[in-house]
Amino acid sequence: MNNKEQTQDNTLPLKHYDSVIIGAGFGGIRAAYEMQKKGLSSRLFEAGSDVGGTWYWNRYPGARTDTESWGYCFFFSQELNEEWDWDERMPTWDQVQKYMVYAVDRLDLRKNMQFNTRVQSAHYDEANNLWTVTTQQGESVTCQYLISAVGWFEEPCKPAFKGIDNFKGEWYVPSRWPKEPVDFAGKKVGIIGSGSTAVQILTSVAHTAEHVTMFQRTPNYVMPGRNYPVDKFEKQFKKKNFQAIIEQTRKQVYAFPMVDSTIAYDDVDEAERQRILEAGWEAGGFRFIFETFSDITVNEKANEAACEFFRNKIRSIVKDPATAELLCPDYYIALKRPPVSNFYYESFNRPNVSLVDVSKTAIDEILPNGVKVGDSEYDFDILVFAMGFDAVTGPLMNLDVRGRNGLTIKEKWQDGPHTHLGIVMDDFPNMFIITGPQTPFSNVPPVVESSVTWIGQLISHMKQEGYDSVEGSPQAVAEWTTLMKTLVDQTLMRDSASQRAWFMGANIPGKPHAVLFYFGGAGAYFDEVDKEADAGFPSLVFSKASAVSSKTISRSA
Repeated sequence: MNNKEQTQDNTLPLKHYDSVIIGAGFGGIRAAYEMQKKGLSSRLFEAGSDVGGTWYWNRYPGARTDTESWGYCFFFSQELNEEWDWDERMPTWDQVQKYMVYAVDRLDLRKNMQFNTRVQSAHYDEANNLWTVTTQQGESVTCQYLISAVGWFEEPCKPAFKGIDNFKGEWYVPSRWPKEPVDFAGKKVGIIGSGSTAVQILTSVAHTAEHVTMFQRTPNYVMPGRNYPVDKFEKQFKKKNFQAIIEQTRKQVYAFPMVDSTIAYDDVDEAERQRILEAGWEAGGFRFIFETFSDITVNEKANEAACEFFRNKIRSIVKDPATAELLCPDYYIALKRPPVSNFYYESFNRPNVSLVDVSKTAIDEILPNGVKVGDSEYDFDILVFAMGFDAVTGPLMNLDVRGRNGLTIKEKWQDGPHTHLGIVMDDFPNMFIITGPQTPFSNVPPVVESSVTWIGQLISHMKQEGYDSVEGSPQAVAEWTTLMKTLVDQTLMRDSASQRAWFMGANIPGKPHAVLFYFGGAGAYFDEVDKEADAGFPSLVFSKASAVSSKTISRSA
């Protein structure tokens, strides 16, 4: 379809597109390709100056994926992946971002993308069955289909410490890292936080900084990355087996390119248990969780064995016993999403790295020259606030998105998210969410592929049947939301809120504690999505409205 312009006498025209896409990460790029493939006009708005999403904004030192590159890519095009070469097992942020640039240019998608443009609002006009999308620059366009691809990590936690405005040095938030290099050489650096981002920054800047101090509230189980360069022989093997890797990710419980263990903890004796855990540790990444015991996330005994094995590894690596104990978590593994890093624990053997425990005595204030914790003061030249995100629901709730009768998403989700399949809602017709809440807690690209394929099938179904509008039925939305709690209660992750886990909304003061993800496994989720499409979308509510082309829209719409 061609772009249309909706006009009214004595008004300026509003550009109209079949779809508007928000965000140019994996989800937005895949959605743009789907719209192009179906002959639908689209406009993608991206706040950054290029594609990349998370991997555009999070350009901090040490940033890299915690998923193998051959499972962290677009799955819809074998040609893309035959032509592209990954340099490492777990690529750095710039490798991923360059891959996205390559994909967009190779598929000729850039012509429909508008950069340096942040969406401010999206309002649904029920009378005209249109969404009006307005940017912070004041531009407004209309569309039939609104596609949110803002992702999980768009809304960073902003540092609100007393005295921060008085700090005389430099300070940074990792997800808004400057494009210009930050010079850490000879500097005293303070890192506030101990999650994935903080872990990656520490291992990088410790090489050049005079001293690095990490302020840790809660220790994490930091998986050894075991990263390595991918040689030409492995590249050939991965390309030849591309389809097999896709099938592997669709079956694996968290959509990683690996095979889940079928061995339960009680199936083997103690000597074999230790061998299995040792093999998982050496394999690196999330293989320690998924390739060891099949019941590690549901069996307290299996989980505690893995935890104690992990703690003993920390004690064997970190030379100072007091520091080692501070780094040992005392909760079940996977109650918080484990970071993956190379040589994290080894970093604490460096003479220029320190750990400050703020679990009992919190940071009091930021001083002009550093940080005050209780009676202690620490001097710094640079502070890094690696404090995480208002994740998953935060990005959409902080946009002015209004559905039927002016209902906002913030109001809709005030006690937690409500969707069907994590893709559609009731009261928000023709709005689709990619990698939003209530999709699997898993590797993102396979979920993107499933969701966007489903959205494309749904739009085709609407065209075939003559429908103009679709939304989730209230019953389906209620049942899906109830299912989220049922599924997580079957795992040890039901207690994740006690550890302020972001995937339960528990890391943000005042945010309702709710299950933000589908914990039934990625494969089961893909089956749910496919079943809905194959049955003709019985959980959705369709309607026929007047043709959009016959409507006239004023500038104030």
